[in-house]
Amino acid sequence: MGNLCGKQSKSENFSGEGRVLGAAPIPAAAPRAPVPSEQQRQKAVPKVGGPARTLGGSSVGETRGDDPKAAAARAAEERANRATATGKLGKQLEAQRKQTRTATLEQVSQENRAQRDADAGMEARNWN
Repeated sequence: MGNLCGKQSKSENFSGEGRVLGAAPIPAAAPRAPVPSEQQRQKAVPKVGGPARTLGGSSVGETRGDDPKAAAARAAEERANRATATGKLGKQLEAQRKQTRTATLEQVSQENRAQRDADAGMEARNWN
């Protein structure tokens, strides 16, 4: 469907000669990408160097021959043992980490009671 009242443009997609379905395509001078020369192909190939390593062996940067699982465990222990309580916020976070489950539940309970008391006080002031 198209514009019934419009003009027919001179450069339409189907303005050329038609062909039958299954017929050979019309040879056209389509632009092709240039083929790189032999020198350009040799420059593009990356050179891999260094000593040969066995599969699964330790990499060059590792100082110990530990497996990754042990290295990750050691790093996690070091992070846990490191003193992180710096400043007011750090001290609050450290105190929160040291709280037990019952202490945390008690704190939440106190906050809820304080909220209910504040709501009751507001209701009394508003004469509801």
